Amino acid sequence: MTKTPNTTPCWIYRSSKKDEMYLYLARQDAFEDVPQALLQRFGTPLPVMELALHPDRPLAREDVNKVIGNLRNLGYHLQMPPKLVPDLYDGETI
Repeated sequence: MTKTPNTTPCWIYRSSKKDEMYLYLARQDAFEDVPQALLQRFGTPLPVMELALHPDRPLAREDVNKVIGNLRNLGYHLQMPPKLVPDLYDGETI
């Protein structure tokens, strides 16, 4: 991936153990930047996509500036699954 001005390249992997958990890396397959304990809980990283992050282009579930900062400072960013709140059936009919 080619870096252009104001963009930050990243590679995104999904967890083999936890649905909707994603790991963003500053370099392709740079798992040496990720703490071993995190990788053990994450499971096998499965590649999803390459992406050029830009501060003016928002991400669906993450603050793009926070992701860019983590990639630059740590080499990775972990996106946790959303907190789902189930709709409870209260027994009344519609």
